[in-house]
Amino acid sequence: MATNNQNYHEQLNIKNTLKLREMLKELPDFCMTFFRGIDSVAASRTKIAYAYDLGVFFKFIKEYNPNYSNMEIKDFNIDILEKITVTDIEEYLNYLKVYSSKDSKGDTTRINGERGIKRKLSSLRTFYGYFFKNELIKDNPAEKVRVPKLHDHEIIRLDVDEVAELLDEVESGENMTAAQKKFHEKTKLRDVALLTLLLGTGMRVSECVGIDINDIDFKHTGIKIRRKGGYEAVVYFGDEVEKALVDYLNYRKTLTPSPGHENALFLSLQNKRMSVRSVENLVKKYASIVTPLKHITPHKLRSTYGTTLYQETGDIYLVAEVLGHKDVNTTRKHYAAIENDRKYRARNIVKLREETDSKDS
Repeated sequence: MATNNQNYHEQLNIKNTLKLREMLKELPDFCMTFFRGIDSVAASRTKIAYAYDLGVFFKFIKEYNPNYSNMEIKDFNIDILEKITVTDIEEYLNYLKVYSSKDSKGDTTRINGERGIKRKLSSLRTFYGYFFKNELIKDNPAEKVRVPKLHDHEIIRLDVDEVAELLDEVESGENMTAAQKKFHEKTKLRDVALLTLLLGTGMRVSECVGIDINDIDFKHTGIKIRRKGGYEAVVYFGDEVEKALVDYLNYRKTLTPSPGHENALFLSLQNKRMSVRSVENLVKKYASIVTPLKHITPHKLRSTYGTTLYQETGDIYLVAEVLGHKDVNTTRKHYAAIENDRKYRARNIVKLREETDSKDS
């Protein structure tokens, strides 16, 4: 049970740990060796992603490999890893394009694009790599499978005028439906602060929902957040973000948070800490009014901030640091089009010879 002494991230880790234990009950016993091996280096959310991906993989092997169709997944032993061939794994990647799985709502059709398939192959390679490196298996077929090529997609982001329109709409609620307007007055200050914070700092939505009130330092205009990977960092905010936060915090003082949510910055209508999903739905609601042709998510707001920061500073290393990218190449990949445009515009900046007036020659 969560207590007031546990912060959001500690509570989330406990929840994820318990969920992982349940997922492991459905996987072969030898998988426990892998999860013990990565326990100190992988975040709890990452381990859940591995467990889910492995569950999909072993389900495919049971259903489509006749050698294992009469076995329960739980009874698979480690020898299966060497008996599975490169062809098996390639067929698995093809299977991932469209497959069905069961959840609380029943059978659900899952669809994976290039990036989803590549991520699942990466999970499998990490899994196989652990056993191979520790000499528990002699062959690593996953390493022999060619990684799917990713085609570049245009990065969707908001233009400057669209950012202004979005925030104006959040403040006014002018174009909302009658049902949406019903709750708008109660959530307006919160929503303005939340969207202004995302657009003004480029933080991830998972970082945003984890903020506690005492994580904000108005004296130094900084917020302590927990980055992807579990480490703490401070992001700094400007005057517009500060004003939006102050206005919301003054309103928040009138609310009575639910037990266990007293420290949460952003509260739902139920006075509980907002979840990632609720913020995603909030962004979708406002963005669909302002930019119906663009599929805007919190991550697109992050891209919008990164784009603006890079256009204003031209410093890819600064953008990488502010966004919390561990590898600047990740940042460069996302903003390659802008970088190429800057390079093109720079072609005439350096002059090799002074231009002379033809009349003086």
